[in-house]
Amino acid sequence: MSRIVVTGGAGFLGSHLSRALLDRGDEVVVIDSLLTGDLRNIEGLFGRDGFTFQKHNVSDYVHVAGPVEAVVHMASPASPVDYMEMPIPTLKVGSLGTHNCLGLAKDKGATFFLASTSEVYGDPLVHPQPEEYWGNVNPVGPRGVYDEAKRFAEAITMAYHRYHGMDVRIVRIFNVYGPLMRPHDGRAVSNFLVQALAGKPLTIHGDGTQTRSFCYVDDEIRGFLALLDSDYVGPVNIGNPDEYTISDVANLVLEVTGSSSEVVYEDLPVDDPIRRKPDIGLARRILGWEPEIGLRDGLAKTADYFRTRGLV
Repeated sequence: MSRIVVTGGAGFLGSHLSRALLDRGDEVVVIDSLLTGDLRNIEGLFGRDGFTFQKHNVSDYVHVAGPVEAVVHMASPASPVDYMEMPIPTLKVGSLGTHNCLGLAKDKGATFFLASTSEVYGDPLVHPQPEEYWGNVNPVGPRGVYDEAKRFAEAITMAYHRYHGMDVRIVRIFNVYGPLMRPHDGRAVSNFLVQALAGKPLTIHGDGTQTRSFCYVDDEIRGFLALLDSDYVGPVNIGNPDEYTISDVANLVLEVTGSSSEVVYEDLPVDDPIRRKPDIGLARRILGWEPEIGLRDGLAKTADYFRTRGLV
């Protein structure tokens, strides 16, 4: 049993990870400012043995009393809607927040686990994207506040590893979806599901030929745990290598919801990547991990969640 700090633990992925850690017997300290997180995501964890919550912004000094074996830094606005509206907090949590959480891990002699992103690859010129690819990011574009915050976070994490000998892990997360997504977070899956279930037109930005790879949340969390428990230092892609056009996703959503909504098209946002697909050869080799849930099944599960929670 370990005592693990999860920053951003009231968010979509952080809450799933916190629950998985508790289920396997670890103690969990969630730290979340609730800027984009939601206490409803972790309401079932209060009262469980080994769970504590601290409302705190990790861009300020971070303190946790007692021993800590791992610090998992997941705090950050993560959807385009969020980081476009909150560019400065996004940059601060990626820089100051990462520095503060690394300081906590160093003080406790703990492993540091950074939740990074496929956005470090930008609009990639290499396809699919392996961990060795350095990316094609516009540092001064509107998306740069998130992309560069995560690139800096990776850089300082590896600096702590090299200079202080800290044990670190870096996961590069590709598009993840599933229960506990915010229905209006601006991502393609949630947008399409909410629109389809409400009988509204599905909005595609661009011509719909741009591609993404979507990983169901249960698969993603299995990958996180495998990486955390490994001894591998350096970035690892955790995502589903099945590549879909955005039009494909819209059509699948219409199928699984039985919706008759039409599809409408709007302008593509600035610097929106044209293609995105992970090379997961490293994860397969060192972690024995690969996704198990296909997009159709995952969309059906997520649609059921939205329906049963009355989120549409």
